[in-house]
Amino acid sequence: MGQVLREGHASENAPFSYRASRRFYQFLTNIWFREIDIVDHENMPPEGGLMYITWHPSGLIDPMLMTSVLPGQLSTVAKHTLFRIPLLGRLLKASGFVPVERAQETKNPDHSRQKNAEILDGLSHKLARGGSVLIFPEGETHGDSTIRKVRSGAARILLNAIRQAKELGFPPPSVIPVGLHYSESQRFRERAAVVVERAMELPDIPPTSEDGEGEDRDRAWVSEVTEMFTIELQRVNHSKTTWAERTMIWKGRSLVYAEKQRQEGEDLLKPSYASSVLAARRLRAGWEFMARERPEDTQALAQRCQAHFDRLDQRGLTPYDVDSRPNQLTLFGYGKYFFQWIWALVWMFGLVTWSAIAGNYVPYKMNGLLSWGMKRTSVDTSVVGSVKVLSAVLMFPIWWVVASAFITWSLLSSGSPVNSLLLSHWLFIEITKLPAIGVFLVFVVWWPLSAKLHLKLYARLVRGYQNLLRWEVWKDTSNDWSSLEEEQRLLSAKLVSLGTALVLPGDADWEDPLPGHDDVSSVRFRPTASTG
Repeated sequence: MGQVLREGHASENAPFSYRASRRFYQFLTNIWFREIDIVDHENMPPEGGLMYITWHPSGLIDPMLMTSVLPGQLSTVAKHTLFRIPLLGRLLKASGFVPVERAQETKNPDHSRQKNAEILDGLSHKLARGGSVLIFPEGETHGDSTIRKVRSGAARILLNAIRQAKELGFPPPSVIPVGLHYSESQRFRERAAVVVERAMELPDIPPTSEDGEGEDRDRAWVSEVTEMFTIELQRVNHSKTTWAERTMIWKGRSLVYAEKQRQEGEDLLKPSYASSVLAARRLRAGWEFMARERPEDTQALAQRCQAHFDRLDQRGLTPYDVDSRPNQLTLFGYGKYFFQWIWALVWMFGLVTWSAIAGNYVPYKMNGLLSWGMKRTSVDTSVVGSVKVLSAVLMFPIWWVVASAFITWSLLSSGSPVNSLLLSHWLFIEITKLPAIGVFLVFVVWWPLSAKLHLKLYARLVRGYQNLLRWEVWKDTSNDWSSLEEEQRLLSAKLVSLGTALVLPGDADWEDPLPGHDDVSSVRFRPTASTG
């Protein structure tokens, strides 16, 4: 019964336009990010509608990534101005985006409110019948380190959906918070993680009533659930007051990881981004708990960590530079890094790279110039990210078509000097007999494929080059490596011992906090740990 009620949750049953758009988003995001980790919660409700909620730090990148990785056919709420953009508007409609007008962006607020009410009713109708809806409850994209004010629209949609489902005898819809994490969303080839959390436990809805008291009860329920959404989004997205706090937690996570690898006798390998996100969540929860239980000790440790990180920054170093430095700098170790770099460099000069340059360099540079121009005008970083994605959606396919048409003409047209050259040698004459449409389609597909292959080679080249640069840094004795390593090991040990004494997210005996409560509310000392 649940499979029947959950309409749109199976991707293969979605319309062709949605499936095609979703494939396009998958292709685009897999090129944009070098790593995308998806963490699915194992306790997804088996039936009923699903409302996914998350924050909105990076413009169009957010809904495109979510559409590409979340299951089923999503109806995604987006601002109506996006639908006015040629081509993009058609793409958004094909991929299930639903336009909502903001009162401040329309000349007729009354008409806007009426139209939005109809749209919200439609979303409630879909949820009640087992559909999936994606909402960014903040209502706007931003580059802040913390969650902005959550609007009440998501809670109002949910209230109506629960009532409709109850009237129809359907399972009630569920709310799934999603953690959306980027190493740097506005930079090319960074890392992303999408963490799908367990369904929220919601308060009972108020009884239906036509009088004023019924409206008051509804408003109170919506207000309570909206506040719960705010805290859930803060929890799953590791919201902090400032970017400095988030950066410090991320660096502290690096120290903990390196120390655990040393204690277990394992090599220091780069963890997946999803593992790093979970580690940051653990450190954030434990740190806030200890700041409440032992504020003086925690503050002293925080100041010491910050002083160490400042010292590294002044020298242009990272915690990884310190932890990964070999005990002995041998010629064999340098040779290994050099071989990795030269191997990637040799392959970079093959057919793949030259094809990637021919098929992608021009739109890539145009995209970069557009972003550079926007940054000079002090445009918000989240807007820059949206424009970069939008321009990529338009520029790259157009260039692939133009380049493919030019290559096809060069090879097959009698007026082309390349064609004349091919005809002059028996070995190449068969190329001129190929069907034009076939040649054109092969190159249209080859340009993006060569770009993806090139990026894999390029990633190896960059890693090899970074290792060579790191080797030169390691040889610099002015950095006082023994002092840096001693301080970092001490801080790492303190952070690890802090976590060992606590029950934190990811532990076998961890219990997720109740909806409307942050992780710190579920952190506790282990029975064997001293609480004095």
